[in-house]
Amino acid sequence: MADHVVVRRNEAKHHYELFVDDVEAGHIAYRGYKYKPDAVGLVHTEISPRFEHLGLGVRLVEGALTDIRGRGLQVIPVCGFVRSYIDSHPESHDLVGSLSIEP
Repeated sequence: MADHVVVRRNEAKHHYELFVDDVEAGHIAYRGYKYKPDAVGLVHTEISPRFEHLGLGVRLVEGALTDIRGRGLQVIPVCGFVRSYIDSHPESHDLVGSLSIEP
């Protein structure tokens, strides 16, 4: 496994990026919602083939959720990988928001 793994938010690209020893190893694309400004939709997770099967997708999701929690936002898990992670980690269930518009 890599010595140094970092997840950071890149607002210009609308990505959470995962770096392994200063090499970009993957990202989660995200989006905001005009009618739900307190939520972030995590829409697609991608890990570079060179870094697959090392558990880095989990590290990426954990880093994104930590940032979202720290900013006081909710997550809309559009991406199946993110949704699966959240389903199997009850400690993250409180972060899940809804896109339904309340009357």
